[in-house]
Amino acid sequence: MTDIKHYNSVFNQAIDDYHKYDNVDQPINNPYDAQSFDNLLYHKCWVDTVQWHLEDIIRDPEIDPAEALVIKRRIDKSNQVRTDMVEDIDTAYRNLYSNVTPLPTATINTESPAWAVDRLSILALKIYHMREQAERKDATADHIAKCQAKLNILQQQQEDLTLAIQQLLNDIQNGAKYMKVYRQMKMYNDPDTNPVLYKK
Repeated sequence: MTDIKHYNSVFNQAIDDYHKYDNVDQPINNPYDAQSFDNLLYHKCWVDTVQWHLEDIIRDPEIDPAEALVIKRRIDKSNQVRTDMVEDIDTAYRNLYSNVTPLPTATINTESPAWAVDRLSILALKIYHMREQAERKDATADHIAKCQAKLNILQQQQEDLTLAIQQLLNDIQNGAKYMKVYRQMKMYNDPDTNPVLYKK
C-alpha cells in the first residue's frame, strides 16, 4: 500500500486493459480483490481513463448538441466519482497511519496524499497518449519530435512525483508530517446548495 512505484504499475495495467477495447462503455473488469487497495487504485485509473476519452469525444466540433449534453453530464458524474474515490484513498491512508503520533515539529502538506496520487494517475494517462503520438506512423517528423520532447518531460515528472509521494508517506509514517482529510463539499451537485436546483 505504500510502494508508490507499484501504483504506476496498477495504473498502467488499467490503461492497457481499457485500450484493449477503447470503448467508453466497456464495463470494468477489475482484476484485484474487491477489498484491496490495488482494487481502488485500478478502479480510480479506469474512471480517469474513461473520462479522458469522453473529454476527447465532446471536443468533436461536429458533435450533435444533444449528444454533447449527455456526455457533459456523464463527465460531471464521473468527476464526482473521482472525487469520492480520492477521499476513499485518503481514508485508507488515515486508517493506515492512525496509530502514528506526529512529532511536535510535524507540518502539514499542501495537499493530501490521495490528491497527489490523483495527479499520478492522470500522468500515467498523459504518458500513454503522448507516447502514442510520438509513435504515430502518419505524423510529420516535426510532430513526432515535439511529442517525444513532451513525453520525456512527462516521464521525468512521473519519476519526480512518484518520489515526492513516497517521501510524503514516509514522513507521515515517521511523524514528520501529518495529514487531514477535507471533504470536497462540492456545491453544484447538491440540490440543497446549488441555487439553480433549490429555487426550482
